Amino acid sequence: MTIANNDITRRDFIAKTALVSAGLAFGKFAFASTKSMFNGNALNLLTTLDGKLALPAGRRKLGSLEVSELGFGCMNIAWAYGDPPSKQDSIKLIRSAHEQGISFFDTAEIYGPHISEQITGEALKSVRNDVVIASKIGFDIDFDSGQMMGGLNSKPEHIKQAVNYMLKRLQTDHIDLLYQHRVDPNVPIEEVAGTMAELIKEGKIRHYGLSEAGAATIRRAHAEHPVTAVQNEYSFWTRDPEAEVIPVCEELGIGFVPWSPLGMGYLTGTVKSDYQFSEGDIRKSLNFPRFSKEALVKNQPIVDLLIKAGEKHQATPGQVSLAWLLAKKPFIVPIPGTRIISHMQENTSAVKVKLSTSDIQELETGFNSIGVFGDRAPEGLKESHDIGTSLGTSSKGTNGKTPLPKTKE
Repeated sequence: MTIANNDITRRDFIAKTALVSAGLAFGKFAFASTKSMFNGNALNLLTTLDGKLALPAGRRKLGSLEVSELGFGCMNIAWAYGDPPSKQDSIKLIRSAHEQGISFFDTAEIYGPHISEQITGEALKSVRNDVVIASKIGFDIDFDSGQMMGGLNSKPEHIKQAVNYMLKRLQTDHIDLLYQHRVDPNVPIEEVAGTMAELIKEGKIRHYGLSEAGAATIRRAHAEHPVTAVQNEYSFWTRDPEAEVIPVCEELGIGFVPWSPLGMGYLTGTVKSDYQFSEGDIRKSLNFPRFSKEALVKNQPIVDLLIKAGEKHQATPGQVSLAWLLAKKPFIVPIPGTRIISHMQENTSAVKVKLSTSDIQELETGFNSIGVFGDRAPEGLKESHDIGTSLGTSSKGTNGKTPLPKTKE
């Protein structure tokens, strides 16, 4: 991330470095301080006692990209859970998240379509140099109207055109992290990665990633040009990435960004059998299996388990869910989304919940004995997921979902 302002003084730097090294936190949350305390390469001057580089409190790395340990998902402000908030309220929400210390914001061209990117860009333009903006391409969407023209489209020329329009909507000259939203079965992943590399060289994007990709596809893309992050669904009740995706990310030094880290809201404990879903809420309109009345009742023991763990830490089940993700691996950065400021503040406070080894063991033992009722997504949606992203599938011994590139004659 390029920081334009490098006005930190030597005295301030030494003083604040000492405090961070001592493990103290400034502001409301542990990671809130780094946003205002440090600029540019000053972050890289922090070292541990053995001389190794250390990240300031509340910061994590996705590959070489440094971000706040929690991000903010900007889908809900435009789509998915019924009537979205007003543009004004959405801007206030995003800016409030930044004030709470979040510097990593995730959006996509299909959210709206286009609406989430427009609002996110407007909300963050005044602090552009302090934040990391991630977005996603890969669907066949009309560049001007936002009308869906078809299914997936990751053809190189389409990606390049899409990025030019995305930059305008986001009111920026670069996108920090651009994901392929879904693996396109008609385009070799090497062509996608090569296109991303060209966009990086042009300065239009800084890093690229993949979403709902399996291990074989990740390896192929990474061999063409290093992948910064993989964004797949992962939460306390959705363990699919643990089989092959998280291990390959750890092996290759790739960050992992869980989408739907709160189980589409279920793990917060607020979605019960009598929950009234808004019109247009995809959990009902698209018939997500885990949101049938039967599943809402049968999966309650999972929430009860989180509630019990939270009692030790004065934490909500949602906070425990996020703390559990943060405790899994140091390269995992969840991106919970919401439409309400108080919910955002609750999510952000999850960084203060430090689960012990025994806490994790109790949660894992309880989860293994309970299990989950219902699949994570309807079959129609899962068809767009890569081989190896869902339990019961494996990309081992395959090339993933995309064709191999044609051999040059």
